[in-house]
Amino acid sequence: MNDNEQPTSAEWAVIGSAVGPLLLTATGRGLVSVVFHAEDAVRDKALGQLAGRLGAAPAASDSGLLAEPIRQFRAYFDGGLREFTLPLDWSLSSGFNREVLRELAAGVPYGTVVGYGDLARRVGRPAGAQAVGAAMGSNPLPVVVPCHRVVESDGGLGGFGGGTEAKRRLLALEGVLPEPLF
Repeated sequence: MNDNEQPTSAEWAVIGSAVGPLLLTATGRGLVSVVFHAEDAVRDKALGQLAGRLGAAPAASDSGLLAEPIRQFRAYFDGGLREFTLPLDWSLSSGFNREVLRELAAGVPYGTVVGYGDLARRVGRPAGAQAVGAAMGSNPLPVVVPCHRVVESDGGLGGFGGGTEAKRRLLALEGVLPEPLF
């Protein structure tokens, strides 16, 4: 944030999900952040980092900014939502990373996967598979911007900020992988 920008007010809430507690944060522009493993210590650290990036500490949700994101996340994890239709605040992403993430959000639908190299070609950087991997790692909006749908060209899952078990569960939810036996 530069010196001329006003701090962005934000609200947060933690919700339960099939991949554990998720910290959702929204500004008046839209959903700005989703954080996995949002137990107290992770939540507090993430909120501190968001305060620095947004210029103001997020407050516990009370004005309804998160009502629709929470509804859609619950519907997604219940199997009743295939596409998020939320306004997104892209302020935590920029440049190439934002370009890749926007292509991912627009061009890789529910129940499909794409390779890192294929996604690099889609954004005009055919040799940029590693840069796409870095963009996935910087994704402030996982699940909604579905970095779990990006896999290795040899069929491997690849990395995931929420952990490979969470990636496996999300892909199983979408029918790409079989449900875990236990």
